[in-house]
Amino acid sequence: MSQLKRAISISDLENFSPRLLPFEGQWYDLMGYPELKGTWLIWGDSGSGKTRFSLQLAKYLSQWVRIGYNSLEEGLSESLRIAFHECGMSEVKRRIVLFDQEPISDMVARIKAPKAPKVWIVDSLQYTDMNYFEYKAFRELFNRGRQLILISHATGRLPEGRTANKVRFDAFVKIRVEGYRAFAMSRYGGTSHYDIWPEGAARYWGDSQPKSHNQNPFDHDNPGHDKRSNY
Repeated sequence: MSQLKRAISISDLENFSPRLLPFEGQWYDLMGYPELKGTWLIWGDSGSGKTRFSLQLAKYLSQWVRIGYNSLEEGLSESLRIAFHECGMSEVKRRIVLFDQEPISDMVARIKAPKAPKVWIVDSLQYTDMNYFEYKAFRELFNRGRQLILISHATGRLPEGRTANKVRFDAFVKIRVEGYRAFAMSRYGGTSHYDIWPEGAARYWGDSQPKSHNQNPFDHDNPGHDKRSNY
């Protein structure tokens, strides 16, 4: 019989000091100070700006960690080249590793390798063909210190498909993209949206209010966050 893990005491929890990413500006406003752990889910309709948002997020994260980006859906293509060029990804080319439609089984081997990237972006969840049980097994690779970011198609305001909807409940950060604007519900805080393409977002939404005056369209309250960082 295997030995049971020791229960966590209240003192253990109070003394716990995770490695938090010291987000600033509009990124902090969107999701607070996140830690590298578990899953973030990004979803939106085709043409909403979710790929550009994912690349902007990857570029921002690359100042702290290396990124593995698995383009399962587009793969090596002109559309992907344009997206990378427009987001200025060549500026961080030593920090981001691009994979061309790599199967999840191969990704698992790469993630376990020494000096593997700490953050992995998969575009898209639907192209993995994973069911929820397979997703949970894959997610186990992303405990403290590793981050999985999944991009999903959408049906209306929700991720497309049963697996994606279950992942939505499991994710630490949930980001819905519509009209070149990203709206987050984060377990780490965040009070405002993020404009992927400000001019396009302004035209789509038809408002010119400051970002801090716009309400998050998720039907949830977003709790406050203790603004700590141990960097």
